[in-house]
Amino acid sequence: MNYTHIKRALLHAWSLNTSSKWTPVNPAKGQCSVTALVIQDIYGGEIMRTAAPEGWHFYNVINQRRLDFTASQFEEELTYEDIPAGRKEAFSDTNLLQYEELRKQVMRFLTLTCSEI
Repeated sequence: MNYTHIKRALLHAWSLNTSSKWTPVNPAKGQCSVTALVIQDIYGGEIMRTAAPEGWHFYNVINQRRLDFTASQFEEELTYEDIPAGRKEAFSDTNLLQYEELRKQVMRFLTLTCSEI
């Protein structure tokens, strides 16, 4: 799969409405859990977690491939522990409004750009 389009969709969709830590300089900041949930909605796979400087960091594994669309928020590269985490655990780091907003914006971007997901 080519994930370039979904990366563009996420950059377009991330905002203060999807994470209170978002900034124009670091748009991926605080977006890990909500992004992992939306990516799982679209592509399936598993949600994983690893320790990060500010707490748990969530990301996806799809077809045995680790995909971390929010790794750019960190100054240093993470050491991934690949600890299984479910949706409930990822939701504990976000809220329904942020999740629904990110999902809506990503799907709108993907629909408007008529690209395969």
